[in-house]
Amino acid sequence: MNKPELLAPAGDLERLQTAIRFGADAVYVGGPVLQLRADAASFSMEQLAQAVELTHAAGRRLYVTVNCFVRNGEVRQVGEYARALHELGVDAVIVSDLGAICAVKAAAPDLEVHISTQANCLNWAAACHYYDMGASRVVLAREATLDEIVELRAQTPKALELECFVHGAMCMAYSGRCLLSAYLHGRSGNRGDCAQPCRYRYALCEEGKDGEYFPILENERGTMLLSSRDLNAMPFLNRLTEAGVNSLKIEGRMKSTYYVATVVNAYRHRLDGTAPAECCLAELDCASHREYTSGFYFGPKPDMPPAGASYRQECTFIALVLGRQENGRYLIEQRNRFCVGDRLELLSPNSMGEHFVVEDLQTEDGEPVQAAPHPQQRLSIACPLELAPGDLLRRRVSG
Repeated sequence: MNKPELLAPAGDLERLQTAIRFGADAVYVGGPVLQLRADAASFSMEQLAQAVELTHAAGRRLYVTVNCFVRNGEVRQVGEYARALHELGVDAVIVSDLGAICAVKAAAPDLEVHISTQANCLNWAAACHYYDMGASRVVLAREATLDEIVELRAQTPKALELECFVHGAMCMAYSGRCLLSAYLHGRSGNRGDCAQPCRYRYALCEEGKDGEYFPILENERGTMLLSSRDLNAMPFLNRLTEAGVNSLKIEGRMKSTYYVATVVNAYRHRLDGTAPAECCLAELDCASHREYTSGFYFGPKPDMPPAGASYRQECTFIALVLGRQENGRYLIEQRNRFCVGDRLELLSPNSMGEHFVVEDLQTEDGEPVQAAPHPQQRLSIACPLELAPGDLLRRRVSG
């Protein structure tokens, strides 16, 4: 059985390079228009050209999300955009709107089309129809169960690739089709501008009680009625592969460089069998997340809603390794405060679990310091471990 593709998110060029370095086979990004993430996670056309160059130089693939629901005035724009992306060398576009699919295939027939999870594909008949329209891949609805995926795979052409999410945030709405943000704030999640009101705390207000509010309590932390847990498919990754899934997708174009490195690294090691399963699973606790769930893969479960009020993580991102200096020390860029005497762990695609104690810290100019309090300050550090550019340093929250 062929090993599935590991597909990672990237919200900027740094995160794209991180995804590549830590083992993603392909990366998906949003361009300047028609994508479902805020401007903070969008690439300009110039940056997309750089992204194509970086991914192809590494032997990887680049997909661009064009998954907004398209309005009348945007149909021609979709075709023009598809031609421009094809000319840049983008490997595929991820599309949900039927009109957009037609516009892409008419304007750039050789550009691969992947059907977005926003299209809610749950059955083999729909998947076959998308294939007949020219799609090479279907990203299955979040609500698809393992049994449904097995049946869908058996009833669809082998040339049609299947992709599913394995990790990250989930939406309580049906495959993300939510109007709550648009209704409450005039910001539509279907246009890439969700305010995430599902994460809010809510209370009841009884009519005629002068605006008195009554809290809704589930436990000591309150109740998040609409806030989903995060998906974690690591414990049953082999079952998704056996079901015939061709691509395993990590959610998170708005996530940090550290998140991308941690999660991609864990899934890469698991797929390659280069680290014990329990180590890969534990590694996922090191990145910021809500309580984990298996999603809908085994059918709706009582643990699906609420995730509680807070995120959790076992480690804090401390610094990015920039390179080795002539004197044998390493130049790093600080991301969170740390001090001499702290025990730091190395996050690298080449190792797992190595750590050291900071004994010698200097400014970039060689002045000794005891602490690094300034964001993105460049520092020189002595380290007994072998570090490489792009490696990350972190500290245990409890350590």
